[in-house]
Amino acid sequence: MIPIRACKTALVATIAMFFSLVVFGNLTDYASNWAFVHHVLAMDTIFPDSTLRWRAITDPALQRAAYALIIATEAVIAAWLWLAVWRLLRALRGEGFHAAAGFAAIGLTLGFLLYTLGFVIIGGEWFAMWQSASWNGQQKAFGFLTMIGIVLVVLLLPEPGRAGP
Repeated sequence: MIPIRACKTALVATIAMFFSLVVFGNLTDYASNWAFVHHVLAMDTIFPDSTLRWRAITDPALQRAAYALIIATEAVIAAWLWLAVWRLLRALRGEGFHAAAGFAAIGLTLGFLLYTLGFVIIGGEWFAMWQSASWNGQQKAFGFLTMIGIVLVVLLLPEPGRAGP
């Protein structure tokens, strides 16, 4: 049972590291990622004849607030997942592992929601990011969703001889 728990813990740690590096990148290369958020919200690179442009947010203060919210959410997810990893490691041999796995599932779900709601639904559909040849992050978002989703599913798989977390 310990090897399975160690594998689950390592997978959660990988996603915690991913979110940590995303936050680090957003803070240390603020301008690159800011450009992405700016263009998606401004909708200035979508189809020229699109009738959806009324949805655009062009106020730089609102754009920066949205970017700050994204970074803050990513930071909360990273911190939550690192705390979950710590809890999983402490419970590798005990009954508390299932409770720790539930705690980790919350962090993974938050990450899944960020990319689904924030990037696929709001960015992709509301701000028509799919129409932009240069600022379309949907493919990356789906890659991140796949990675997070697989870890969430593996984490929630029952251990041999147990009903699950």
